[in-house]
Amino acid sequence: MKTNEDIQTLNKQALLYSKDLEAIIEEMHRVIIGQDNVLEKLILALVADGHVLLEGMPGLAKTLMIKTLSDTIEASFKRIQFTPDLLPADIIGTRIYNQNTCQFSTRKGPIFAHFILADEINRAPPKVQSALLEAMQEKQVTISDESHQLEKPFLVMATQNPVETQGTYELPEAQVDRFMFKIILDYPTQKQEQEIMKMVSGEGLSKISRIIAPSRIIEIQNFNHSIYLDEKISKYLTDIVQATRDPKQYGLDIKNFIEYGASPRASIYLALGGKASALLAGRGYVVPEDIKRIAMDVLRHRIILTYEALAQEMTPDKIIASILEKVPVP
Repeated sequence: MKTNEDIQTLNKQALLYSKDLEAIIEEMHRVIIGQDNVLEKLILALVADGHVLLEGMPGLAKTLMIKTLSDTIEASFKRIQFTPDLLPADIIGTRIYNQNTCQFSTRKGPIFAHFILADEINRAPPKVQSALLEAMQEKQVTISDESHQLEKPFLVMATQNPVETQGTYELPEAQVDRFMFKIILDYPTQKQEQEIMKMVSGEGLSKISRIIAPSRIIEIQNFNHSIYLDEKISKYLTDIVQATRDPKQYGLDIKNFIEYGASPRASIYLALGGKASALLAGRGYVVPEDIKRIAMDVLRHRIILTYEALAQEMTPDKIIASILEKVPVP
């Protein structure tokens, strides 16, 4: 249990860090028009040391978002275009034999960067997806019999096209569960699109300034664990997750729509994401609104629907909305 003095200390530090994060978002808005929700969730995932799965149509500035974020932190960025003929070595690297020295040397792949855009991840075959899974979860890569730690901060933003399915491999649930957020990217408004046209066809994109050092991001990530999560908030977020597994217990008549509920990772990411949301707001403690703010993005890819739900056009978002409405808020 934290004292008022402890909370005040956390508030002061959180406010300092939140100014850094707000400056990153403000700088990104110099080249990204709109998409406030996506940029915010990208920052929250970075603070919570998680990864993001982005679903949206082509041409919605997904590459530009992650590239701009890396530029504001002066971090390394690599874009990997996933195709059906890709091999694990194309991503993680391989061992090369040198005939002159009669020795093997390691050639590292594009996964060795701070920020990775895994473009159209569902086009990659299962072996490649497995290689990426180790990097995301363990923050390390195994090449031959050697393990290599990935440099921090490390964030993967994977994209998938919701319409095109030809030549794709559906992501296994074990891998989807590794992503902290699944964000649905929508079209810009007409006014925003006019601003985009004006920017691109006029003077072009602005040059992004470095706002923060990678070491500062690691510092913020470490502090995020110190944000206070009260027992009542902890129960609230686990109630939300539990409601996806046993909805009847919470007075919800949606059991026929849910094949499998959310995994324990949902609770972990709701806690870490809630703390990141509080930090971004300059608070040293989590409130219920922080949990609600990220619930959709944390849960939508962790609820497996039944055929009955699909037949009745029930979506994970509708189920999550009904759960948030029903679960008592502390």
